[in-house]
Amino acid sequence: MAVESRYRNARVKPAVALVSARAARGLDEDLPILVAAFTAAGAQAEIADWDDPNADWARFDLALLRSAWDYAERRSEFLAWAERTAALTTLINPLPVVRWNSDKHYLHTLAAALPVVPTAFVEAGSHGQPPVDPAAALAEFLARHACAELVVKPSVGAGSRDTRRHARSATAEILAHLQALLAAGRGVMLQPYLEGVDRDGETALMFIDGRFSHAIRKGPLLPPGAPATAGLFAPEDISARSPDADELAAAERVMAHLPFGALLYARVDLIRDAAGAPCLLELELTEPSLFFAYAPPGSAERFVTAALNRSS
Repeated sequence: MAVESRYRNARVKPAVALVSARAARGLDEDLPILVAAFTAAGAQAEIADWDDPNADWARFDLALLRSAWDYAERRSEFLAWAERTAALTTLINPLPVVRWNSDKHYLHTLAAALPVVPTAFVEAGSHGQPPVDPAAALAEFLARHACAELVVKPSVGAGSRDTRRHARSATAEILAHLQALLAAGRGVMLQPYLEGVDRDGETALMFIDGRFSHAIRKGPLLPPGAPATAGLFAPEDISARSPDADELAAAERVMAHLPFGALLYARVDLIRDAAGAPCLLELELTEPSLFFAYAPPGSAERFVTAALNRSS
């Protein structure tokens, strides 16, 4: 029986929390589309901030993580909220996925089996241990990679906040960036800047209920030498894109490698390496934009049906 008729026959409207953040209000373009699609499916959808102390998560049949984009600077608080909420209702994506995906060390795990943008992690000190010497870490990275530019970003981050593109020769500037993040207790990632992104952009492939749905092109986000974005996320140049066959195959390999089964949603962000092969830049399973405005008709409705089939 279709989800809509099942709930109508029971004369029950499932309550769905579209989990966002105060700072994201008015910025998440997926939310109006999803509210309309849930309403059409016979559900009551409501936007709720994850850190709202007055929110009663137990009254929802489903808490759907959508734009909790301010979690990166307080991940421990966010994970504690996710654990409490998962005990009260159905949290999507589930808590183990959120724990794993909200720290980009998952790239190290995936790199053992999949083409991933080369990434070196520089750890902040913890449990009484001092941080790695940033100058030594940078020297080692540059010795391994003959890149003209590199990207420095936090290992827990969202929206390209605190992320910058540096010239290889800008050692003092790179070290200052590294040291500021480490001093704040944040781990850091170093990646070569793959120049093909300036021409081709990124390809982001959306999967709904484990199946490919649609894709977009995202233009280059990091101007050379520019400061990190001051906003919740860096300005984006988005357009619809049909992925090439090798991009779709690469994204499906990533999805098949995950140990979580078919997730309600996933976004696989790919860029091409120096040889032109697609490689994974990021795997977004926690709170990705899904760009329904650029999707084929019916995409949001399919998402809503799949979501309601998972509700408590």
